[in-house]
Amino acid sequence: KNYLEHVNEVDTSAHMKTISKPTAPKHPIIFSKAWTSVIGPGEPVRYPTGISNELDYEGELGVVIGKAGRGISEATAYDHVFGFTIVNDITARDLQRTHQQWFLGKSLDTFCPLGPWIVPKEELLGRDNTLSLDIQTRINGEVRQNGNTRNLLFSIPKLIATISAGITLKPGDILATGTPRGVGAGFNPPKFLKPPDIMVVEIEGIGNLVNAVV
Repeated sequence: KNYLEHVNEVDTSAHMKTISKPTAPKHPIIFSKAWTSVIGPGEPVRYPTGISNELDYEGELGVVIGKAGRGISEATAYDHVFGFTIVNDITARDLQRTHQQWFLGKSLDTFCPLGPWIVPKEELLGRDNTLSLDIQTRINGEVRQNGNTRNLLFSIPKLIATISAGITLKPGDILATGTPRGVGAGFNPPKFLKPPDIMVVEIEGIGNLVNAVV
């Protein structure tokens, strides 16, 4: 919940109302995904038959840590960033509701496509370390999500400072920064993923992350 329009989407979706509060958070919402969920570009996302019927996508900017640190300040946060990539935070909405937490619903095998590249931060950061990148998610060619990183509720330095306050970040760690409006559960009726859907998450300056549901 790091884009205001996605917060409002949560408020209006019957499939998401009990997952989290329908108001903008005062602090970043932090959760983890199992490393076994990670796959690369072009690899298939396995449909969780018998486990979930509400498979959803979330196109996000990923921040790749390049320098270890704990207790990192917002002012020095980008010193610890190597670059940026694309994350598709695949989510089983029904598992989120059933278990009232996010780890299981976001960590099934193949639920974290990453790639296709890591772009060094120097290539994408603007003056004063500003970041304004368009994000778009398309399902079978239909545009579902359109957003821009300038609309993040909590900045990347804020996220890094929050997590590293008590957890050591290591090189290779990847922080997903939240998704814009347009997830499948936010439509009426919802537009959940089914095989053989093709997902494309495109982020300006990085490229396209393409994965199929099988």
